[in-house]
Amino acid sequence: MIANIATPPSIVVGAGLGGLAAAIHLAVQGRPVLVLEKNERVGGKLNLVQAAGYTFDTGPSLLTMPWIIRDLFAAAGREMEDYLELVQIEPICRYTWPDGTRFDASQYLPQLIQEIARLSPADVPGFFRFMAHTARIYDAIAEPFLLRPFTGLRELLTPKFLRRARGIDSMRSVDAAVRSFFRSPYLRQVFNRYATYNGSSPYLSPATFNVIAYIEFAEGGWYVRGGMYELGRALLRLAHELGVEIRTNTQVAEVVQERGQACGVFLQNGEYIEAAQVVINADPRYAYAGLDATPANTGEVPLLIGQQRQTHRLQRLEPSCSGFILLLGVDRAYESLGHHNIFFSHDYPREFAAIFEKRIPAADPTVYVCATCVSDSDHAPTGHTNMFILVNAPALSSRVSWQREAISYRDTILCKLERMGLCDLRKHIRYEEIITPEDFQARYHTAGGAIYGLASNNVFSAFARPPLRAPGIARLYFVGGGTHPGGGIPLVLLSGKAVAAQIATDTPLYRAPQPLVNFCT
Repeated sequence: MIANIATPPSIVVGAGLGGLAAAIHLAVQGRPVLVLEKNERVGGKLNLVQAAGYTFDTGPSLLTMPWIIRDLFAAAGREMEDYLELVQIEPICRYTWPDGTRFDASQYLPQLIQEIARLSPADVPGFFRFMAHTARIYDAIAEPFLLRPFTGLRELLTPKFLRRARGIDSMRSVDAAVRSFFRSPYLRQVFNRYATYNGSSPYLSPATFNVIAYIEFAEGGWYVRGGMYELGRALLRLAHELGVEIRTNTQVAEVVQERGQACGVFLQNGEYIEAAQVVINADPRYAYAGLDATPANTGEVPLLIGQQRQTHRLQRLEPSCSGFILLLGVDRAYESLGHHNIFFSHDYPREFAAIFEKRIPAADPTVYVCATCVSDSDHAPTGHTNMFILVNAPALSSRVSWQREAISYRDTILCKLERMGLCDLRKHIRYEEIITPEDFQARYHTAGGAIYGLASNNVFSAFARPPLRAPGIARLYFVGGGTHPGGGIPLVLLSGKAVAAQIATDTPLYRAPQPLVNFCT
């Protein structure tokens, strides 16, 4: 069936946060926009599960750089506060080590400095030096790389950026830089952890990425009242108000190309829809590889045909880590739990070597536990706890069968949490769900289940991400964590803004001349 559309819309394939942001910005430009989402609800990896009286956010659980959301609503002539309530979480995160040591990363400088001094007084000046150093990195990279469309390394070859290039600390690792500022092994592990925010290893990724820690400590960590999925609902509401059409449960099977440009899409049911542009909010490696990136028994077909060159190039790049998730509804409260909690492994280098070198689950993993009921009491029955538990895991490989290993790895994680203070946890579980890297691949079209697309484990990896504008195919674009500038809520929203700006440059809208106004009487 051929859809008859008088003015072809800009089609966005996928309603993750990047796709919704792109749709909103395109609608603000005055373009008709159609968003096609294969799942039953929008949000992509920002999602939720509600069962047995418990509510779980199943994707991003911490928000930084809230001004990016505020700017998105302002671009549409709205105020964010009319759609969302953001609250700061105190402490940002509670860290616990196997020897019982605990560190609360406070939002507030006096308390934070007091905590650092309690662990290592000599590291207080090191923290201030670290913040000054990473502030300079942020100043150098924000405008040319994060806050505007980026199509390649050549764009950075400006006199201003080259003058600052030596200061972005790209020639040593995150860990090497952290060691130069902190003496305490506990604080080194805390600050190394921030490399995992983009799915990378602190022992391999460039020290430039220490800017992630700077942003969190300088601007704070935030939570969306009601649950992080409220952000997806707010963007959906805004998109509808702007006239964006959104179809869920609608699978795109193929992006149709004609004379070297994208001209529409075929849906899995055979319907063809013409498009002015196509924006793909999916992992570019999936889009290019098609069948190679999805389970063989799904019957899906490649989104893009005839792009073997791009497929092969992307397959050679290192994927980010994936995640192994437990959703637990527990019929007791643990007073030691904050909203965000990290239970560290004993040997951090060995943990990352297992994930990125051996491509196997770590025997002693670092475990993240998010209990949103600490901030939203209705997320669990009274006296109960909802636990979103995440462990970094390798992207899919032939060495691991999660269907075979999921239960035993679940037991490894629960035993560790019991050893670290969550007594008798297994006896109190009333609801449970397991989400593996295989599930991430199937549900969200993340190639290999890699949550953040490509890893940032070398100095050039940030520039090797597939660009916003697809090479070799006109009117085809990418948005989301798999493209520029990377993964995480703020960067994904920025990618939506950037791709809309790129489309505006490539295809300006025709504006009819306004009639002259005669002021003569």
